[in-house]
Amino acid sequence: MTTQSADVAALHRRFVLTPWSAQAHLLMPAIERAEGSYLYDVDGTRYLDLSAGLVAVNLGHGEPHVARAIAEQAARLTYASPQFFNATRARFAQRLASHAPWEDGCRAFFTTGGGEANEDAVKMARAISGRHKVLAAYRSFHGSAPGAGSLTGENRRWANEPGMPGVVHFFAPNPYRSPFHTSDPREECARAIEHLELVLTYENPQAVAAILIEPVVGTNGAIVYPPGYLAALRELCTKHGIILIFDEVMCGFGRTGAAFASLKFGVTPDMITFAKAVTSAYVPLGGVLVRENLARFFDERPLPCGHTFSGHPLAIAAASAALDVYERDGLFTRANEIESWIRFGLAGIAQRSPLVGDARGVGAFWALELVKDRGSKEPIAPWQGAQPGPLPKLLADLRARGVYAFGRYNIILITPPLTIARAELDEGLHALGDALEVFTCN
Repeated sequence: MTTQSADVAALHRRFVLTPWSAQAHLLMPAIERAEGSYLYDVDGTRYLDLSAGLVAVNLGHGEPHVARAIAEQAARLTYASPQFFNATRARFAQRLASHAPWEDGCRAFFTTGGGEANEDAVKMARAISGRHKVLAAYRSFHGSAPGAGSLTGENRRWANEPGMPGVVHFFAPNPYRSPFHTSDPREECARAIEHLELVLTYENPQAVAAILIEPVVGTNGAIVYPPGYLAALRELCTKHGIILIFDEVMCGFGRTGAAFASLKFGVTPDMITFAKAVTSAYVPLGGVLVRENLARFFDERPLPCGHTFSGHPLAIAAASAALDVYERDGLFTRANEIESWIRFGLAGIAQRSPLVGDARGVGAFWALELVKDRGSKEPIAPWQGAQPGPLPKLLADLRARGVYAFGRYNIILITPPLTIARAELDEGLHALGDALEVFTCN
């Protein structure tokens, strides 16, 4: 470290708590600026952002149209109560609805992040249905606050327990690590639906307000469900009058190769939660899209949700400008091209490294799952273990090679900005392959 970066590190350790980390031994770059696909630290060292931050910076860093819109909005109106009407907010909601999957339209409720959006979607579903139970998958992350943390299925839920009542978890398909003891995708799908129907039977489907699910599993491994699973889930919800909520906080806004994953997979939920890439993470914003026939419920009944920063003017200006760029540059579908690049690059890495157990994904949403042995599929670190295992060492080596990637336990996410060039992506994947060649998981 230079003196400058050491000073920033010391200041951070003294006054800042870093999420999801033991604080004593943190060693991360001090990022000062960013442009395009790259981050720069205070020493001028450049890092390719192979994970788009936290699967969020879809437009790349420093997109000038969005930056100008934020500055212009700040000069005009920095805050107004969300109860006031605002033309920019209303027009943005109208444009967002035009990209949503519902023929009968939808309305938007705005939050400051994805966890809040999931909590509010559940609150709306409970109010509309008059039911109280909510089902969510075990291998999921829906936020960390007490409510969203209860909806989360993996170990980040534990610190919230006992959490929000009425939440029941179930096993969703995982083709690489099947909880249903099959390697056949069709059998995996059939057994997963049979399992969910059994859970509903024991929980009383007439008491279930909603099923909340990530159409593509996010930080728990970029798991793409077998064909037919989401459609069967839709049919099951329709059969029992259950509201289906898609958590698209990570997989929305072009990440899968369509504006929303629901469009990519041809399955229409009743609500969609979003955040992150709606502003390319430039300003915090999240929300819930509610299909019109459900939103109408609140025409004569007060909406039981509200936040000081709901539809914040700066955030809406950023989102509106970001949507301009998505539309102008064809970025909702560009991930379909990026997918072929990633697929080719990860196949090469898998050939070079026996530690790669599985390379999977869709669009620009991919993951490597690392194992000690391909035959046994033993992960390099126990999933949901008490310690992070050796992965931080690999990610540190990757940063030393000029590439940042996000991961946990035995998963590395490959989720670049949708603006990345082929040469930039190749640079990042080449560095990842080199790092894996010298990595040991002991």
